Amino acid sequence: MKFPPIDLSRVVTYPLNKRKNKVAANVLAAPWRTGGSMRAFLDSLPGTLAAADLREIAHRITVAVRAQRPVVLGMGAHPLKVGLSPIIVDLLDRGLLSAVSMNGAAIIHDFELAYQGETSEEVAATLADGSFGMAEETAKFLNVAIQEEVTQNEVGIGQAVGKRLNAAGFPHIHMSVLAACARRGVPACVHIAIGTDIIHMHPQADGAAMGKGSLVDFRLFTSVVAQLEGGVFINLGSAVIIPEIFLKALSLARNLGHTVNSFTTVDLDFIRHYRPMANVVTRPTRQGGRGFHITGHHEIIFPLLCAAVLEELETSS
Repeated sequence: MKFPPIDLSRVVTYPLNKRKNKVAANVLAAPWRTGGSMRAFLDSLPGTLAAADLREIAHRITVAVRAQRPVVLGMGAHPLKVGLSPIIVDLLDRGLLSAVSMNGAAIIHDFELAYQGETSEEVAATLADGSFGMAEETAKFLNVAIQEEVTQNEVGIGQAVGKRLNAAGFPHIHMSVLAACARRGVPACVHIAIGTDIIHMHPQADGAAMGKGSLVDFRLFTSVVAQLEGGVFINLGSAVIIPEIFLKALSLARNLGHTVNSFTTVDLDFIRHYRPMANVVTRPTRQGGRGFHITGHHEIIFPLLCAAVLEELETSS
């Protein structure tokens, strides 16, 4: 078979100005001028894709705060490891966060930062000789706090650890998210998966107390989610635990008759994972809300978002 070049003489064209376009001059970035303010920097970003989403997320958080609707932060441990504790504590001190939800690993880094101002061991260097995860103070403090407070006072793990941290008066207590939540009376919900955290490797670990405390915190978290209408839920760096907990809490809240349809969800992570996309961004917002995902390093994206929120709150006050 022979295939001669296609005949283009009958191609149909149209005027360029009749075409719909996704990018126009009014959304292009502005060159940065040294000495400018954070507001000027945010305004200089292009009005496209993630930059536009960042502005929209900041606006939605601002609207929720102004309307006294919940702004809830769910997170894994990595945000604490990369230095975001002071920013989260600042949001709590400003009254901008209504609740915090975290996995079990987060309480380890939260304690160690409060205790000695350092955290995050070199796993590869300690795994070979079995010393990985064997820090005495971390395991003893957290396991005892969970066992005693949950058993004696019927509280969740977040409140248990936060209370003990404040009572201990560690030198770097100002770095602790859990301590800040306890001081402010902000719900701090900790969701533990037995066997995933280093404190489970120690003899003080009490599985019954961990399970009971996690269940108390799940029910507390569900109470928060039940009031999320008009609010914002942010998943910061949790690939599995927090997205799964959030989906179950949302279903339970709706099952109990709470209206939780129109709200905003945000997933911030440096990799796009299946569960956050499905369980945070898309599935929960099909009833009338909107979900966002911004890909980037926690230590850059989250401070930038918080700065955008504070700038908008300042200009709209």
